[in-house]
Amino acid sequence: MRDGLAGVAATVFIATAAFAAGKLTPNEIQSTFFNGQPFTAATPQGIRYKMVFRADGKMTREPVGKSGAKSEGTWKLSKDGYCTTWKNDRQNCFAVLNTADNKWSIMKGTTAVATWTK
Repeated sequence: MRDGLAGVAATVFIATAAFAAGKLTPNEIQSTFFNGQPFTAATPQGIRYKMVFRADGKMTREPVGKSGAKSEGTWKLSKDGYCTTWKNDRQNCFAVLNTADNKWSIMKGTTAVATWTK
């Protein structure tokens, strides 16, 4: 029983360490994405957007294709990542995980809500 618990604890520790190692700091998020340069975001449903987060705290999104809605809003860095407020919506906060070369998962808690690529 004790060996089984130790194995579970080791697995949880390794998964937590991997999560922390790939997580971008707020400053890394700002320098990588919030610099006025466009990048692509895709939802789990496959809707793609051209995103632009400007250094002045403003952001825009434009659909790439026929699905999705154009919008604008504001962003700010948070302790664990960043928060956004899209026009006519409430604030949401996220973490950014580097999952592969030029590919990041946008996490709301433990749920991936988008994938960003450059």
